Amino acid sequence: MMKPMRGRKSAFKSSALAFFIILVPLLSGCISLIDEDSPKPSADLEAWPTSIQQGDMVTFDARSSDTMEGVITNFIWDFGDGKSIETLIGLTSHKYDDWGIYDAKVTVENDLGGADSETVQVSVNGAPELILVIPEQVKAGDIAVLDASSSFDPEGDQLDFSWDFDWSQDSDGDGDAKNDIDSTSSQIEIPTTNSREILGSVTITDDDDGVSTTPWNIEVLSRQFLVEWTERTFEYEWNGSLEEGETWSQSHFPGQEGLLISVHGILELDRDLIEPQDNFTLVVNVPQASWSESAQTTSSSNITNNESARAELERDQLNPIRNDSEVASDTEEALLALLLNSSTNGFGQGEWTWSISADKADPDAFMDIGLDPDTGNDWTLTLTFVVMVPTLTEIAQ
Repeated sequence: MMKPMRGRKSAFKSSALAFFIILVPLLSGCISLIDEDSPKPSADLEAWPTSIQQGDMVTFDARSSDTMEGVITNFIWDFGDGKSIETLIGLTSHKYDDWGIYDAKVTVENDLGGADSETVQVSVNGAPELILVIPEQVKAGDIAVLDASSSFDPEGDQLDFSWDFDWSQDSDGDGDAKNDIDSTSSQIEIPTTNSREILGSVTITDDDDGVSTTPWNIEVLSRQFLVEWTERTFEYEWNGSLEEGETWSQSHFPGQEGLLISVHGILELDRDLIEPQDNFTLVVNVPQASWSESAQTTSSSNITNNESARAELERDQLNPIRNDSEVASDTEEALLALLLNSSTNGFGQGEWTWSISADKADPDAFMDIGLDPDTGNDWTLTLTFVVMVPTLTEIAQ
């Protein structure tokens, strides 16, 4: 009794399966037909700006898309650079980090299953690549060379260069010290005079107004010198002849060679055969040191000594003795000025003025016969200076 029922069930299952196989393609066609007939929205897309610089933002607006039937439920954005988002409203923005030309697309979907797409093209100008080669440090007095000639534009455009040499100076006087155009060359040279930090910038611009700017700084170092002091003796000599009542003077700068230590001046008159000897006055005046001193000629009363009249001026310890040392300075000239500065460090480094006055020429005539047997005299002035002279040797750093 059970075997026939199993047979009838098996036959029924086979018939049902055959009917289903025939029905599936028909249903599939019906479904496709239904999809194709779904009311679609009409996508509309605007973008601004459509030509930008690398790294700029673009605003996309699809709010003017027409719903046709139903309600717009979704906006699918494909920005063309591998990035996409979905929004419920038809307005968004996107930043393009890389240069190129991109097809941005929006797909608008409604609640009836319909969809429509619209595309807009965005052109992104590549920022020029700024390559700057500069020295990190230079010594005062050197020339710093800054080179941006290896810079390039990814699209092959020509580049314009603009250099601001020094942010501490407003060279164009517009009130902004950081926008000066001090050079338009690809390579520049900046002379240095003193130790400091120099801050500046270089800007490159391509044909499509793509801009890259790089600030830079250079540390200008002072130089290091070994100062060695050597004692030297300098001698000056003048001579002449003065009539009674006349004056001679001479100025010089004995401290130009080094630091003055001592001075010894001797004024000597020619020997008169008849006593008494002539009376002359020797004067030294050093305004920078506020020092002035004088001496009158004297002679031995013993004629057998055959001594001429003479006057002496002498002074020691004009400046302290210096020891060898290492000193930092921007330049050798600046260091010498520091070591021998007339207003601060060096006594007597300025102008010295020597003068000789013929006060009286002896002897006068015994009677007024119109002939003076001794109207003046010849003289010789000898000056001896002991000077500490510095020798500067730059130390490598």
